[in-house]
Amino acid sequence: MLTDQEIYARLGEDGFTRIVRAFYARVPADPVLGPKYERSLAARGDDMADAEVRLRDFLIGRFGGPQRYVEQHGPPRLRQRHVRFVIDEGAAEHWISVMDAAMADAGIDADVAEALRPYFRQTALHMVNR
Repeated sequence: MLTDQEIYARLGEDGFTRIVRAFYARVPADPVLGPKYERSLAARGDDMADAEVRLRDFLIGRFGGPQRYVEQHGPPRLRQRHVRFVIDEGAAEHWISVMDAAMADAGIDADVAEALRPYFRQTALHMVNR
């Protein structure tokens, strides 16, 4: 299994940008995520582009790249930041499947995608609050 540093070395900022762009390209039309993100972004006064930048910067920093997310937003505290939104296990599993499809859309090498899957699964299931 690849280490976080190896994942970042293989993907770089460009690879994480491609994954996140592919993910957010799927969100608006997605029957589960679309409405959730629309409500979430409206509550923040944001749009999909803002969310894309936050997720991209978070992932880049999480896997060893520049710490832009922390510099701009402070410690991630992901569960705390998502607690106001209803996230059940079904929504978390759906998020995981959309992220998996995004990695395929982005042309991520199979071994890198396989190394990222446990992190995405663990993190999505950690967000479950209902």
